[in-house]
Amino acid sequence: MSWQTRIIAAHTAVTDAVSHGGRLKSERYFVWQEDSANDLEANGCHIELAMTGWTDLFSKTEFDPWSEALGPELTKQGIAWRLSSVQFEPETGFWHWQWDWSVGYG
Repeated sequence: MSWQTRIIAAHTAVTDAVSHGGRLKSERYFVWQEDSANDLEANGCHIELAMTGWTDLFSKTEFDPWSEALGPELTKQGIAWRLSSVQFEPETGFWHWQWDWSVGYG
């Protein structure tokens, strides 16, 4: 299974309100984006491959249950993750959670 398929599966297990790289016109949604490879190299060869990225959850609900549901779904897909920040954005009224993740492939 590709790393993209695993990332998508983790998110869509929580909701179908998911976007790759762009905002949705909604008051509650996930957006994810890959940012770089994090490969292990030895003797000039890539011996372990991993893609890193992030996921944001934007919600008008302060204690959104999706924020608790994503981590276990990432874990089920074998994706390493950490919740890196939670903040309230007063100018938009959104609560904003951000996860960093790394998923092996290849």
